[in-house]
Amino acid sequence: MEIILPEKRYYSIGEVASAFKVSQSKLRYWETEFKEIAPKKKKNGIRKYTSENIEVIKQILYLREEKKLTIHGTRIALSSDSSSSQREKILERLKSIRQDLIDLHKSL
Repeated sequence: MEIILPEKRYYSIGEVASAFKVSQSKLRYWETEFKEIAPKKKKNGIRKYTSENIEVIKQILYLREEKKLTIHGTRIALSSDSSSSQREKILERLKSIRQDLIDLHKSL
């Protein structure tokens, strides 16, 4: 799914809704169901979505529309995706540290 949004730090709910072709109320509902979205809110209640929020919404839309998962199934899939991606990041970091230590040992 290709989403076209300008390169910005924050996006309004209208911009996000039109980019994903969903209603603003659906985005607000997803916020209550998926803690991973959590856009920043100004004092006056205006939501500001980050690029990380956009990625989560993209995953949710894929799981709901393409995979036809329920809300509960989508929630489970998101939590397993986040834990596996976190493991991958940790593994990459450990590999980098190991290589640095090997290089340091060779230089001694």
